Amino acid sequence: MAGSDQLGRLASLIQRRNLVDAEIAVTIGRPAHPGHIGEYVAAEIFEITLYGSASHKGADGYFVHGPLAGRSVNIKKYSKDEGVLDIRPDALPDFFLVLTGPKRHAASSRGTTAPWTIESIYLFEAAQLLAQLSARGVKIGVATSVRRLIWDDAEVYPAPTNRSLRLTPEQVSLIDLFRDRD
Repeated sequence: MAGSDQLGRLASLIQRRNLVDAEIAVTIGRPAHPGHIGEYVAAEIFEITLYGSASHKGADGYFVHGPLAGRSVNIKKYSKDEGVLDIRPDALPDFFLVLTGPKRHAASSRGTTAPWTIESIYLFEAAQLLAQLSARGVKIGVATSVRRLIWDDAEVYPAPTNRSLRLTPEQVSLIDLFRDRD
């Protein structure tokens, strides 16, 4: 019967989680999936207008202000920074904006957690990235392996090496709200 105790505890935790997810859904206007939350957070911080449909081909929205105004963007949210990126070569946006949790090597997730945090943000110019990957013979698709040097060059937070998107102090403060507090 120990298994039923564990299932009862799990059911109780899921009920509590469902209440929190419902509140998040009211706030963001979409189901509380990690990707939808990431799109909402990125849109608020980076002044991105999201397309009405979450299934828009290739992009989630476009930048409204600044040097990237009018350019399309596909927003990705990964719980870990593992050096992989989902790319659809048949539907490239102008940019990929990637929000990640902590850096980790790809390994088994057993015994770990996947908290919703932002530890790093990267901006990739999609056509340039695809050219770099293709030149190296990298298979493009789900979980495309991207060299760490390319990630480092694309970083806008916390180490702003990519000058295409300069963060204001207010944007940094908003991002910091989602950092891991441990």
